Amino acid sequence: MISSVLVANRGEIACRVFRTCRELGIRTVAVYSDADENALHARVADTAVRLPGATPTETYLRGELIVKAALTAGADAVHPGYGFLSENADFARAVLDVGLVWIGPPPEAIEAMASKTRAKELMAAAGVPLLAPLDPGAVTEADLPVLVKAASGGGGRGMRIVRELADLKSELKAASTEARSAFEDGTVFVEPYVERGRHVEVQIVADTHGTVWAYGTRDCSLQRRHQKVIEEAPAPALAPGVERRLRAAATAAARTITYTGAGTVEFLVSGDDVHFLEMNTRLQVEHPVTEAVFGIDLVALQLSVAEGARLDGDPPQPSGHAVEARLYAEDPARNWAPQTGTLHRLSVPGIRLDTGYEDGDTIGVHYDAMLAKAVAYAPTRAEAIRRLAGALERATIHGPVTNRDLLVRSLRHEEFTTARMDTAFYERHLADLTTVHPDPYAPLAAALADAHGRSRFGGWRNLPSQPQTKRYASADGEHEVHYRHTREGPTADGVRVLSAAADLVVLEIDGVRRKFDVTRHDDRVYVNTTTLTALPRFPDPTAQQAPGSLLAPMPGTVARIADGLTTGSAVQAGDPLIWLEAMKMEHKITAPATGTLTALHAVPGQQVEVGALLAVVQQEPPL
Repeated sequence: MISSVLVANRGEIACRVFRTCRELGIRTVAVYSDADENALHARVADTAVRLPGATPTETYLRGELIVKAALTAGADAVHPGYGFLSENADFARAVLDVGLVWIGPPPEAIEAMASKTRAKELMAAAGVPLLAPLDPGAVTEADLPVLVKAASGGGGRGMRIVRELADLKSELKAASTEARSAFEDGTVFVEPYVERGRHVEVQIVADTHGTVWAYGTRDCSLQRRHQKVIEEAPAPALAPGVERRLRAAATAAARTITYTGAGTVEFLVSGDDVHFLEMNTRLQVEHPVTEAVFGIDLVALQLSVAEGARLDGDPPQPSGHAVEARLYAEDPARNWAPQTGTLHRLSVPGIRLDTGYEDGDTIGVHYDAMLAKAVAYAPTRAEAIRRLAGALERATIHGPVTNRDLLVRSLRHEEFTTARMDTAFYERHLADLTTVHPDPYAPLAAALADAHGRSRFGGWRNLPSQPQTKRYASADGEHEVHYRHTREGPTADGVRVLSAAADLVVLEIDGVRRKFDVTRHDDRVYVNTTTLTALPRFPDPTAQQAPGSLLAPMPGTVARIADGLTTGSAVQAGDPLIWLEAMKMEHKITAPATGTLTALHAVPGQQVEVGALLAVVQQEPPL
């Protein structure tokens, strides 16, 4: 029997595994980097061991340090979570070699699936349908579009869609660089890219006695940068017979490599066509939707299989529908730029919320931008979607910019509600889904709340006053608000102020009473779901940047600059000039106009803060 588990991971998944361990009476051990010294997973574990350093390469990717931590803390088992070393066969062997229990598949099974190219060879031999890889040097116009893909790892890192043959070489290089940074393996391959395909996967659990259970399907088609955003179970609207073929192929894949534990076999589905993509030899981020539909605990099953238990009888039958949305600290309207800072408040009541953060925690630059997974379950798909969208819409999220609005709009988009989505959903709809729909009365509510909070006695003056002015910035620009204090209270043109306090303002607008919850943290004001920045009454003229300035959209590291780029270089609008690495992803910074590079401040390896001046492009004068 396992008595103590070290989770070789961080954040949400570490907290998730700890939760089941506590329910089973198993002691928990966390590892943490210096950047995660005060992270939630380190706080909630029974024991925590420091891994010196801040970056993944220095810490969570150092298998020898994690094995040493397990022995030092007295753990007798290691759970890898997902990401980092979860699919590293050498790490699994290192755990087993010192006599610890490995809560995962045998190293040989991990090895068989670790390289996606090798996995395809094995699956082809087993009769599993798949897309054959292409020789990168032999790709022609007729083969386009193609997908460049990292041979190791997952999470969408090291993947690029190539639609122009001239871009293939640079995208191969970029994918290899990103894969090497994330997985310490820069090997990439090329395969056909299927337009309008759906990403459908099958959850399997296998014991050490030869039994393999396939727990239905999940649809994970809504993706950004090839990383999943919204997932659901079961996969809706599959063609007749497709689910049966998917389950049979997933079971065959598991048996081919003598798999044990929990794993996921991923497929690309297009109509009646099914193509094997890869097998993730670990727990998936989206495992909660399968747990909800089947009424199981997949982490508990992992622990049970690791202890040698049998899967007796038949797997449970599914019931109802579950949908999961990944809440990211990122700005979808700005090329999904990750965001950092203090998470003042995170509350999504009424549904399951798996997270690695609590109020007041800091979101840093070193790791993935996911804040939480919001999961809703209901008897039908339509009800589950409505419940999740409503919960996210009512959620309280104070801190960095998130993708919350995008999630709500995606869940309510007709293409999703009618199950006609595919992996190119955001390529088609991102502009519409990120169009700002400001609440025109949020700035007024912020101003009234601020005035109340600043008044000497917490109330309003007894005498009429001059008109008051407040300025705020939001995602759709700057706003100037005018209001006046009177004997009857504050007034604003066209709006009846029913009450105003520092945290709640009630307005009557065209006969409709509306409530505005207001919270302020420094110069940020959160009014319901609108985020405002309080501005000084008169702007600072010294804060202006020169035209053509390229500013860092996020804190991160300058990964590289374009070949041959120097001061004086001629650039074309849209040319990629600088690549920033933040939260394990590369982000391109492009020339804002055609012209000349007049300044270049970025240096590879340089750490920059958000807003740092990286370069300046002087636009060519019009002819």
